[in-house]
Amino acid sequence: MTARLFRYLILSLAAIAFTARPAMAQQILRDAETEAFMAEMSGPLIKAAGMEPRNVQVMVINDPEINAFVAGGQYVWVHSGLIAQADNVNQLQGVVAHELGHIEGGHVIRSGEGIKEATGVTLLSLVLGAAAIAAGGAEAGMGIMGLGQQAAMGRFLAFSRAQESSADLAGARYLSTAHLSGKGSLEFFKKLQNQEYRLAIPQDNSYGRTHPLSGERIQVLREVYEPDPAWNNPPDPQLEARFERIKAKLIGFVSEPTQTLLKYPESDQSIPAHYARAYAWHKSAYPQKALEETDTLLAAQPHDPYFLELKGQILLESGRPAEAIPPLREAVQLTSQPLIATLLGHALIATEDDANFAEAEKVLRNAIARDRENPFAWYQLGVVYEHRGDTARAALATAERYSMMGQDASWATRC
Repeated sequence: MTARLFRYLILSLAAIAFTARPAMAQQILRDAETEAFMAEMSGPLIKAAGMEPRNVQVMVINDPEINAFVAGGQYVWVHSGLIAQADNVNQLQGVVAHELGHIEGGHVIRSGEGIKEATGVTLLSLVLGAAAIAAGGAEAGMGIMGLGQQAAMGRFLAFSRAQESSADLAGARYLSTAHLSGKGSLEFFKKLQNQEYRLAIPQDNSYGRTHPLSGERIQVLREVYEPDPAWNNPPDPQLEARFERIKAKLIGFVSEPTQTLLKYPESDQSIPAHYARAYAWHKSAYPQKALEETDTLLAAQPHDPYFLELKGQILLESGRPAEAIPPLREAVQLTSQPLIATLLGHALIATEDDANFAEAEKVLRNAIARDRENPFAWYQLGVVYEHRGDTARAALATAERYSMMGQDASWATRC
């Protein structure tokens, strides 16, 4: 965990026990505003799927690919590249609805059925092939084995495509129940179809693929979406405005500053553009320019907790922790967000003023009570305990931190 967190708290997915292999080398991007937006944006869909919103989390991972997935439990993982490429909040809702269909269908758990069935075909072909070889037909035996493996792969891919089609239809049902248009879903599948064209993927059929072709999905879903009463429902304008903010700050955080400044030039005086440039300048180590952008945001919305948080973050990471405390305190009071509280605790500790450590402990303990899966908060709390000579609690906090990061913390209990 580095000291420079910018606005996002980054955690390695390797520290969390999930079953999906693709996630293991990626990073979670944790941000208070993004998580609050994702919860509100997906809430009606989660209810439509018959699930409890507080038990389902939609999280962002740092990956430029246009993708999303579920990986055990009630977690939906959305790639940063997908958010960056989405044109509006309705497109994002269409993707999340599809992934919720995988959760409701238990597809992560049931994927073992497809593997088991394919394995049975493979084993049978191996037995028959070995029998043919033993009977003197070496070439025939090898052919049987090869055909068996091909058949097994085809069986598994067909199983996977069936799950994807099921999730598509389930997602359409959730959107309809939540009175949300399916236009965004179709628009996003068209983006995927364009990507297939660029990659020269044959469009005649889906054989040999884990997913149906986007054109096939569009054809099926159009017949479901267009007659739906929600088809012409416009997106919530406030939710759309928040999506543009989230998208801008995410691009500012993950992209190279030069790319961000090209996409959001100085001539663009919108709120999202100021937001993105603040990150770009901060990432480029131009704190004064970053603060100017942030002050412009606060001039427009003086008590926006996430603009206040950003200002506190820039000040803290520019070596001005005492100045960071007031905006961070106000942001915590306005939101009670544990991630922002962790940042306030960090600022209080960074002043190296003994008078601030008691407040830091209170703030950090409250943050951990609401969000225990935050190794940086545990690290900061350990610093507080170490400062006052409470070695046992410092060791416990360190052990909690390293446990979440997937590292051996046995040494901490011996300190």
